[in-house]
Amino acid sequence: MLKIYMTRVNGYSRWLMTPPSSFFRITRVIATTLVLAGSLHPRASLADVGVGAKPLPGADVLIDGTRGTLDEKWTYWEGPRFGSSLPIKWKLVPDPLESGEVLQTDDPAVGLGKFGVADIVTKKAYRDFRLHIEFLVMNPEGNSGVYLQNRYEIQIQDGDATTHGMGAIINESPSPYFLYKGLRQWNSYDIMFRAARFKDGQRVEKALVTMYFNGVKFHANHEINQVWGGANSGIDGGNDGGRGITDTPGGLKLQCEGHDIRYRNTWIKEMNLEKPQTGFSRQN
Repeated sequence: MLKIYMTRVNGYSRWLMTPPSSFFRITRVIATTLVLAGSLHPRASLADVGVGAKPLPGADVLIDGTRGTLDEKWTYWEGPRFGSSLPIKWKLVPDPLESGEVLQTDDPAVGLGKFGVADIVTKKAYRDFRLHIEFLVMNPEGNSGVYLQNRYEIQIQDGDATTHGMGAIINESPSPYFLYKGLRQWNSYDIMFRAARFKDGQRVEKALVTMYFNGVKFHANHEINQVWGGANSGIDGGNDGGRGITDTPGGLKLQCEGHDIRYRNTWIKEMNLEKPQTGFSRQN
C-alpha cells in the first residue's frame, strides 16, 4: 500500500509517495546527495564533531565509563514523578562494539514509557555551552532524550522520523532521521546552545541551538519556544503549559523510559555567547 509522506530538507518541503519500508531509505539517499552537493553542511572545519570527538580544552567530562565520574557529576532529577533513590541505579556495562564500559539507561523503578521517574541530571547547572554526547540504541523503538538545561529535549527515538522523532528539537523541528546510523551503532550529537535572554524578568530572546548529527549540521541557530511534556519533563514544564520560561540555569539531563539506551564519551564546555549566534567557530 502506498502512503504519502512529507520530508523537509534544507528548507524545502517534499512530498513522497512510497511504501513505509522505503521511506527511510529514500530520505537517506536525498540527504547523501545534498551533502555531496554542499546543500547540507558536513563536518565543521573549525571544531571536532562526530563519533569519537575528543573533549575541547577546558571541557568537563561527564560520561567516561567510570562509576566515579557518574557519582561525582550526576544525580537524579527529583521532579513530580521521581520514584528512585540514590545512589544512581543506572548501570555501567561493556561497550557492545568497542572496549571499555558505557552507561546504560536501566533503572528498576521505571516502567516502560514512563519518563521522569529516574532521569539523571548533572549536578552543575549551565547557561550557554558546547556539548558532545554519543548514544547507542539497542532495540527497535528505543527511546531516551537529551535535555538542554533540563528544559529543551533533543529526542532519541528509533523508528520515528516525525517532529517528535530522532534528532528533532522535540515538536519544534524536523527530524534528521536520515543521518541516524541505526540500531546498535554509535551516534553523536554536537550542540552549541545559547540560553534564553531576559530583561526586567521578561524573555526577550529565545534559546538557540545549532546541532551536528553524526558530523553533519542540520539544526542551525534554531529558536526553541517552550518546554514540552508537562511538569514531569523538566524545569518550566509546568509553567503556563511549558511556555513560562524562567531565567534559571539548568543541568544536562538524560531521560530513562525503560528502554535500553547506552551513552559514552560525553563532555560539555561552558561558553559565553553574547550575540544570538550558535554557529561553531574558531572562537567557540
